[in-house]
Amino acid sequence: MTFLALDVGNTRLKWAQYDSPAAGAKVLGHGAVFLENIDKLAEGDWSGLPVPTRILGCIVAGDAIKRRVAEQIELWDVTPHWVVSSPAEAGLVNGYDHPARLGADRWVAMIGAYHRLLARGISKPCVVVIVGTAVTVEAIDANGKFLGGIILPGHGIMLRALESGTAGLHVPTGDVRDFPTNTSDALTSGGTFAIAGAVQRMVENVTRHCGEAPECIMTGGAGWKMEPSMSVSYELVDSLIFDGLLELAARRYASAGQ
Repeated sequence: MTFLALDVGNTRLKWAQYDSPAAGAKVLGHGAVFLENIDKLAEGDWSGLPVPTRILGCIVAGDAIKRRVAEQIELWDVTPHWVVSSPAEAGLVNGYDHPARLGADRWVAMIGAYHRLLARGISKPCVVVIVGTAVTVEAIDANGKFLGGIILPGHGIMLRALESGTAGLHVPTGDVRDFPTNTSDALTSGGTFAIAGAVQRMVENVTRHCGEAPECIMTGGAGWKMEPSMSVSYELVDSLIFDGLLELAARRYASAGQ
């Protein structure tokens, strides 16, 4: 039984195939394509893959992208399933006012982070950060309750907003500096420090609320850019959403006797 996990974001589709739908399963193949290249998957990256038995994914892009992904999956006679955030699953309790409105990627990443800590015997609060087109910073207590989270623009959105709303800011991307002395560096540093500051603030909020400092786990395509500028310790895990999808798949298919 092979398992295909899909993470469809606002910019790219990431995929990974495993030898089974279970935590710790062996990776058979993986890749990523920009959304404009989705229509090439069936004849390209996916053409040589073993036929997946199950497909589970999370998607934050719109229905049009979802339909295009489904067309590529027609390469196999397999129905894909898509995660919708629920009031509770895989040991996590969803504290969102309207649980189903929580972004699926946020929910799946939290499940991946929570079980990553449990596998190590760690029972502590956790802050989960996704650094992508948008940035999300989530708080989970030691009992697995999602307390809430924040959303802010990613690097690219911040820069485009400033360029479109401010005259004279059409400048190349600069470097992160403690004390920028040119506009390019000032823009890049401002966006980076905004994200780092949001994470630090959430860590402080969780520490105050839970009475102990949380673990911090970061994922997302731009996560590596944050490393030199973070003021809190954290672990960068590229596969966090896939880890969450594996955990969900193991539970869903086992409970269904599949």
